[in-house]
Amino acid sequence: MEPRPSPRTFPSVGDELIEAVRRAAPRRVVLQVPAGLVRDAHELAARLRDGTGIRTVLAARPCFGACDPPTPDEAPGAELAIVLGHAPIPNALPQRPTWFVEMRSPGGDPRALAETVRGAGLPRRLGVVASVQHLDLLPALTAELAERGFEVRVGRGDRRLAYAGQALGCNYTGAEEVAGSVEAFLFVGTGRFHPLGLAWAVDRPVWSLDPLQGTLEPPIDRGALVRRRQLLVATVRDARRWGILVSTFSGQNRTPTALALQERARARGRDAEILLSARIDPRDLEGRDLEAYVSTACPRIALDDTALYPKPVLTPPEFLMALGELPLEPYRFDTYH
Repeated sequence: MEPRPSPRTFPSVGDELIEAVRRAAPRRVVLQVPAGLVRDAHELAARLRDGTGIRTVLAARPCFGACDPPTPDEAPGAELAIVLGHAPIPNALPQRPTWFVEMRSPGGDPRALAETVRGAGLPRRLGVVASVQHLDLLPALTAELAERGFEVRVGRGDRRLAYAGQALGCNYTGAEEVAGSVEAFLFVGTGRFHPLGLAWAVDRPVWSLDPLQGTLEPPIDRGALVRRRQLLVATVRDARRWGILVSTFSGQNRTPTALALQERARARGRDAEILLSARIDPRDLEGRDLEAYVSTACPRIALDDTALYPKPVLTPPEFLMALGELPLEPYRFDTYH
């Protein structure tokens, strides 16, 4: 079997990317965008097509991360996949040549943002985490914070993270690495997806700084989040019939974890059936004679989308809590490594 090629990265859909595609000269390119860029997807595809003269098709399924690029079955004949809005996952190489366009944003005045943080009275020992789009802002922002008396920590994280300080929906090991030496975390980016994930992963207050709007959101109530999950775990402790969900996406497939959980369930007298799917869909779980599920796919499926599913969906650590093999406290985030 030939080794999979390492992915390339580009800051934006610009001349550098277009020239690289032209030089590579694939016969067909598949472009995949996150849900937030779907409205612009056709314009971006046209820009690539017109700039390179190479046939470019769009993947209809939006990507949630670098863990689920378009598969060969989704775009047959495409010799190159271009994924927008995400950084590569170093230990999860895609099945075909894939380039990641990180959509880096230079927006945000570091001095003004640091003043906003100081004015809000955040703790002085501060961990900083950012979405990949805003990582270029961190050096200047942390320097400005340091000038204002903050002790700033930026963790490197494990092999799943491409960059120090990076937030990844399934992995906040950069933050976990420095959590013991900080009083709070500052997330730099837009939206609530990453601040929520960070709040799950670290037992510290998480403030959210939007560098484009210059606004600072107060900490998420982690205690309330954890209590809701603990209550859900308690409701399924007596469940006898479980479904173990496995995603076949290259960056989400944890078959060994699923098999280990199946063994643990059977050792505790439970029935556990492994269910395979690429993208986990609530509709595929309707009508099954199962009482609850454990998802070994993206942990955010269980944590963020649980209301969409017909039966309770736990993460692997929560499943072990339900079996009585882990205590409810401290709460453990399902970190992908």
